[in-house]
Amino acid sequence: MTTHFITAEIDLQETPAELLKVIETELNKEGEPLRWAITSVDVDQQKATVEAVVTTVKS
Repeated sequence: MTTHFITAEIDLQETPAELLKVIETELNKEGEPLRWAITSVDVDQQKATVEAVVTTVKS
């Protein structure tokens, strides 16, 4: 198992529940999220930057 630090840019959503689903879906593409945080929001571009630590299983 390895851990990775990743950064993802997410489009802002209409509701917090929708935003959570989009963030979780994007992070799961990279591995199993251990923890994550929204570290910045660009209101003009309607984007949020998410930083996360994920784990992956070596094959």
